[in-house]
Amino acid sequence: MLVRLIICLGLFFAIQRVHAQEPVKNDSIMITIFMKHHQDKNIDELTEIRERNGFTENFPPASARVMSWYVMMGIGQVVTVKIPASELRNLNISVERSVWGAFSTEFYPTYDLYPVILENKAKLEK
Repeated sequence: MLVRLIICLGLFFAIQRVHAQEPVKNDSIMITIFMKHHQDKNIDELTEIRERNGFTENFPPASARVMSWYVMMGIGQVVTVKIPASELRNLNISVERSVWGAFSTEFYPTYDLYPVILENKAKLEK
């Protein structure tokens, strides 16, 4: 009986140790980047700055998945990306290296509310 208890406790602690070492599976975050065109520059000047900065090659970083990328006419561009939380620094560096000079930037933590809206609408239909 004592041997069984020792074996069971050993297995329990081994499982707990393995479980504690598992990486977090859903550590991604969404960030919306609001890139305002510098109004004192025309489109050719803005394009030249972005090309000089390597905008196309460097933004967004490889770790980012683009969720949306829109132009707000007369304002600039709005890009929402999903990245592993550990890659936030790389996203910021990518922006600093490739976007600054052509745009001023603002960052906003973002989440998808649409599934909640759909769920609420479905509840109303019942």
